[in-house]
Amino acid sequence: MSESKIAKFFSIVAKLLYGTFLLIIVPIYLYINLPVINMWFMGVPIGLFIISVAIVVIELRGLATKKTLLLKIASLVAACMVIYILVISIATWEGIRTSAYRNLIGEVAEKTTFSADITPVSNDQIRIVDQAVAHRLGEKVLGEKPALGSQVEVGEFRIQKVKDKLYWVAPLLHSGFFKWFYKMGGTSGYVMVSATNERDVQLVTQVNGQDLKIKYQSEAYLNSYLPRHLYLHGYFSTGMMDYTFEVDDELNPYWVVTLYTHRIGFSGVDAYGIAVVDAQTGEIKRYGIDDAPAWVDRIQPMEIVQEQLNYWGEFVNGYWNFSNLDKLTTTDGMSLVYGDDNQSYWYTGLTSVGRDQGTVGFILVDTRTKKATWYKQAGATEQAAMNSAMGKVQEKGYQSSFPIMYNINGVPTYVMSLKDREGLIKMIAMVSVQDYSIVGVGNNLKEALRSYKDGYNITGNNNNQFNNNASIGFGLTGRVTRISEDVTRGNSYYYFTIDKVPNKIFVGSSSVSNELPLTNANDLVKIWYEDSRTQLIDISQFDNQEIKTTVTDEMELVQ
Repeated sequence: MSESKIAKFFSIVAKLLYGTFLLIIVPIYLYINLPVINMWFMGVPIGLFIISVAIVVIELRGLATKKTLLLKIASLVAACMVIYILVISIATWEGIRTSAYRNLIGEVAEKTTFSADITPVSNDQIRIVDQAVAHRLGEKVLGEKPALGSQVEVGEFRIQKVKDKLYWVAPLLHSGFFKWFYKMGGTSGYVMVSATNERDVQLVTQVNGQDLKIKYQSEAYLNSYLPRHLYLHGYFSTGMMDYTFEVDDELNPYWVVTLYTHRIGFSGVDAYGIAVVDAQTGEIKRYGIDDAPAWVDRIQPMEIVQEQLNYWGEFVNGYWNFSNLDKLTTTDGMSLVYGDDNQSYWYTGLTSVGRDQGTVGFILVDTRTKKATWYKQAGATEQAAMNSAMGKVQEKGYQSSFPIMYNINGVPTYVMSLKDREGLIKMIAMVSVQDYSIVGVGNNLKEALRSYKDGYNITGNNNNQFNNNASIGFGLTGRVTRISEDVTRGNSYYYFTIDKVPNKIFVGSSSVSNELPLTNANDLVKIWYEDSRTQLIDISQFDNQEIKTTVTDEMELVQ
């Protein structure tokens, strides 16, 4: 065969290869893998380099020594991509972009007290149900409907506020390709589990009398696959992460997806907005950080916040800080807490790079704006608090949930549930962030809070924050009508009623006041308490007006 015929043959083969590549392989690759088409993402320059090299190989093999325009362009593109990747990779290196990495989190404000930002909450708003318990309860309620349970599975639970109450919410997802194929219209709803009451579990299949159909989801296929749905509707050039199932205050289901970009070369991941997808219709609305709907709990994913905080702590003295001087790192784990005006924050402790049991404070990061505040109050890590709580009831072998930080009357406090081997909540524990030896446990929140306050008072700290903050509650003066002692787990509690409020029962221990054991019916007393909405009220201070504890001349003589 002549060289001209061979060249012609390879020319035809090359055209077929190009046509197949452009019309079949590339669309299939894009449809399946959904790469971000953006030069600040590594995949694009690498992809262009591979394509260019493939063209060069085909052209050289097919045309031997003849240099076509396509060959020249492909060679130039390949060379440019190599240079581009090298230059941007160098520009991405932490060693020369240290300040840029440290400043990703923005300005970190410093404070010494957190009570102005994280407001005290009532007992009925404290989370005792964690994600693992919520999942178990969700699977249980789904199992009570065999016809439904055989078709779907419960997705990942995410904590959120719905009508000012905390719930774990998870969608019902297709449990396989054939289940999806059988019901392409979508699954029939979602599960809501109260984060404060494990008996409040709801399988929501209707909203406003209309059946729910969760069509767009992570376990769907073809165009119903949530990331592909976004990709095909114009979101192919931006990074997407943290696909969170949320419901608005009318219980309509949505997916909230964080949109992110790279601020430092191929790195420096940073969120700049969200895409809100109607889980039923697929309608997409795009929002920036400032105009996102109020019901959206978070825009900043935990992974981004944690990474940026660690950059901030690691590069405190530059990149070449081999002695680890002043380096800080976040503690293991991060939790979502709620503050003033129902705003949510990512909470994490800060510790020195030795990861000991103590912290140098903790940080709250606004989950929408990423505003960060460092509260410079030394204390215990979450793991140390968990160990302390489990040690309090070590004979029972309970396991602790990951602690959530709360403002308990001005005192930063870890609250966690203690579970048995079956994952059932058996007790509640409270541990002081500042001193993890102060622990309170109880069969419910009331008992745990009472035990915790007693533990705080027993420390004998003259700067006791519980007493110092009593002014934020209520005060009452009246005569005792009844009083009785009750011993619970070795602790004595005094229950009494006052003539001014006969429908309420007050309770306190001798750690609140030494005058309580000496109090009798008809004594005039003054009390302080924080919550008046329940029938049984814990007191924070107690003063018996009939008992005068002054030092006499005879006592001074004995001394």
